[in-house]
Amino acid sequence: MDANQNDYFVIKAKENGVQVIGLTRGQDTKFHHTEKLDKGEIMIAQFTDHTSAVKIRGKAVVMTKFGVMDTEE
Repeated sequence: MDANQNDYFVIKAKENGVQVIGLTRGQDTKFHHTEKLDKGEIMIAQFTDHTSAVKIRGKAVVMTKFGVMDTEE
């Protein structure tokens, strides 16, 4: 997988302490990276050879090419 060809997505925290957790690819899915965002902070990310999923804890807005999702809905 060429990481330069992957789409980006944006996470905007709506409260302090929003956790963004990266999960690995492969047979055993494991946590490999976490970030903590405070209210108003934005993180721009993409899936890579090592990251197959992202888990978000807390109130946030996630923007992708598929649309905008709000964790409160």
